[in-house]
Amino acid sequence: MTETVVDISGYAYGDGELNDSHNYLVPSLLTILASLPIAPDDRRVFDLGCGNGAVASVLEQKGYQVTGVEVSTQALEHARGRYPHLRLSHGSAYEALAETYGRFPVVVSLEVVEHLYAPRVFAKTLYDLVASSGTAVVSTPYHGYWKNLALALTGRLDAHFTALWDHGHIKFWSMRTLRALLVEAGFQHVTFMRVGRFPALAKSMIAIAQKP
Repeated sequence: MTETVVDISGYAYGDGELNDSHNYLVPSLLTILASLPIAPDDRRVFDLGCGNGAVASVLEQKGYQVTGVEVSTQALEHARGRYPHLRLSHGSAYEALAETYGRFPVVVSLEVVEHLYAPRVFAKTLYDLVASSGTAVVSTPYHGYWKNLALALTGRLDAHFTALWDHGHIKFWSMRTLRALLVEAGFQHVTFMRVGRFPALAKSMIAIAQKP
């Protein structure tokens, strides 16, 4: 019998454009970035899990100097075809990225941590990439009591937990567990923003974490 090898980096992107989740994630991200004490002469942002490059492109248009890595070769093909000027490379959160790229005043990782088998390795990589006194911005689907209850009562748990989605979500984070992950890695002053819908049924949450 021939063994079938599954490439776990194969999360699929249809093109290089913004998707529906970006309608609420990107405006919130821009608001967060605008609130940070970023030096005018050092507006560097690292995009950890940059996907198809669409968010990196928006950040570049807003005056940020973006460097990003993505594990999906298909996503990078879309990114390089659509945004050839961007500094996006193949790379994984499981690699020592700071040794290659250095450290940044801001590191962004949108809708990545829920896909990872080893989130503590991700958190360490994230921490290493952030410069002293810098900021990490991490988004993931939101889970809380009222949303979980609504999913159960409406029969949408199967659709939400995506068991049949290849390369889909395998970790389901609450504010408490994501804060614990980031604090364990060394971050401090972790705050949250809930985005998409009203807060109790938010689609995603965004953690803003400071490195000492």
